[in-house]
Amino acid sequence: MSDAAAGTPAPPPPSPWERERPARTHIAPVRTPLSRERVVEAALTVLDRHGLDGLSMRQVAAELGVAVSALYAHVSSKDDLLELMYTRLFTGYAMPAPDPEHWQEQLRDFARAWRRRLLSHRDMARISMGHVPFTAELLPHVEALLAIFRTAGLPDRIAAEAGDLISTYIDGFVLEEGMWRDRAAQHGGHAASPARPDWHEMTDEMQNYFASLPAQDFPHLRALAGLMVTDSSDERFDIGLEIILRGLASYLPEPATGPIPDAD
Repeated sequence: MSDAAAGTPAPPPPSPWERERPARTHIAPVRTPLSRERVVEAALTVLDRHGLDGLSMRQVAAELGVAVSALYAHVSSKDDLLELMYTRLFTGYAMPAPDPEHWQEQLRDFARAWRRRLLSHRDMARISMGHVPFTAELLPHVEALLAIFRTAGLPDRIAAEAGDLISTYIDGFVLEEGMWRDRAAQHGGHAASPARPDWHEMTDEMQNYFASLPAQDFPHLRALAGLMVTDSSDERFDIGLEIILRGLASYLPEPATGPIPDAD
């Protein structure tokens, strides 16, 4: 027995304006293929949000909306991922051709640029300190840095150590900056506290404290009270860098001196 015979109304024929309408189909959203670049980008996002201690392959996978196992088609391990994140900082940066007349200025530019890049992502200084830059991608940068030292005339023994010295200074300085920034983030708001100091107020307090110390016991702290604490990280960084550069310059060979020979 048909439904119609059973009293069930048959469906109406399609209306004229529906006859040319294409059938409805479910269109799945287009998913961007997973790639090494996307994995690194997601890892940097997680790093900025949770810090190095909170960075995990599971968190990166969740950021991408994929299973953890999918990541291993593009990175072999978390250490591999950290190395790729570190290498990413060098994207778009090129060392200048060595100029023996301006080697110190070239190193100032390099140090300031590298500090800015490390500060661009949370805890990147910690990652930098834990990874040697002797990968295939980074060796050209190391070679270019050594070229600046050697072209300037620094002895080979000094040139061999100078790059590590400057890099360690930059990493350590940025690491300290990051620690204070993280402590401040944990104590939200704008009220001053031991973990979130008001730098202007803290500078005045420390300078006044040093100046109040007994002169017979702390003559040098009193004499330098107004100079030891500043609220400018940029100024502190540049002074420390200048000390290093002038120290390196002291190793340059003395220019040859002596009587000018007769033209005859």
